Amino acid sequence: MDSIRLVNACLTLFFEEGVYKEEQRFTHEYEELSVLNDDALGAWLKSSKTRKEVQESDPVLLALIIELHRKVDMLTRMVEQKEQPLHLPLRGEATIHAVGYDGYFECDVPVLQTERVYYGRFTLPSFPKRVTPLFFQALSPTLAKITTMHHEDEREWDTYVASCERAMIREMKGFDDEY
Repeated sequence: MDSIRLVNACLTLFFEEGVYKEEQRFTHEYEELSVLNDDALGAWLKSSKTRKEVQESDPVLLALIIELHRKVDMLTRMVEQKEQPLHLPLRGEATIHAVGYDGYFECDVPVLQTERVYYGRFTLPSFPKRVTPLFFQALSPTLAKITTMHHEDEREWDTYVASCERAMIREMKGFDDEY
């Protein structure tokens, strides 16, 4: 545990004790959020034929239109489901104040029980915003390691950790007002 390198961050984590594949409601939401993040529009965009067709388009404008389309889809689902919450209510909430590669993170207060497995979710500050579901194991009352996360979310996590590192380096060099 001494070799874990963490950098400052700020994420809100919602969590509850539960093991992947054993706690059906958590597994169901975990898979559901994957489907929401990998919708038909996203699959269409990833196809090679579509990439050739949209090469001439403005990528920023295209990304904004797609995000608007997803928000309309989300609102439609909410209305059709008679305003049922999109996410399970989870018992715990904490602030993640430090993150690291390989899925390590640290909460600002001791809210975890060592060696227990939890289901959780947070939203990374990226575009487009996506709810990131995960399962993690507590290594101490504050430190945890992500054990199960979707592949695309793992890449987003690593990108987020790298951006936090860059921000920390800029701050240490006195360039914190750059962005």
